Amino acid sequence: MRAIFVMIKCEMGRAYAVAREMADSISELSEMHSTSGQYDLLGKFYLEADQDIGLFVVERVQSVAGVKDTYTIQTFNAFSGGRA
Repeated sequence: MRAIFVMIKCEMGRAYAVAREMADSISELSEMHSTSGQYDLLGKFYLEADQDIGLFVVERVQSVAGVKDTYTIQTFNAFSGGRA
């Protein structure tokens, strides 16, 4: 599994509805956070190693009603505290 982060810009007044819809319908969603700034939401998704990131974002994230724009960040390594 690999993690991607998707920043999501929503139509005015739709951020919470978009977050709820994604939480209910996208099994790959691990966490969804409301954010300040240029984007309204930040989603963390876990994809299978052979899963096409672009296709996932287009078909599963951008197709949710109320989504205006996305910015996807692909990750490489995860680090946590207490490890050298």
